[in-house]
Amino acid sequence: MADVILQRKVLAEGELVFKEGEEASNAFLIQDGEVEIFRTVDGNKTVLATIGKGGLFGEMGLIDNKPRAAAAQAKVKTTVVVVTRAMFQEKLAKCDPFIRALLNILADTIRRK
Repeated sequence: MADVILQRKVLAEGELVFKEGEEASNAFLIQDGEVEIFRTVDGNKTVLATIGKGGLFGEMGLIDNKPRAAAAQAKVKTTVVVVTRAMFQEKLAKCDPFIRALLNILADTIRRK
């Protein structure tokens, strides 16, 4: 991964990063700004988390290969670094099998909440 060029993306305020149920192809590291993670049930938006500078989001689908459990939207103008599935899987493959299993358990627990 040393020769990989990281892609940055600037999100406008209110821009939808991904929708609940979509296939997960990337995770995102926030360089500047804030992103809301939310679910919509019966037309009602429930904010699950607000993530700021230095935070990572969108990683669950890369861990367990399941569709997005929630949606993500820029709360303000936000700059993110895009972490591709290939980059994430390369790093995950180097982890101890116990850590990989633990991440899967955590992702499953979060999805059930």
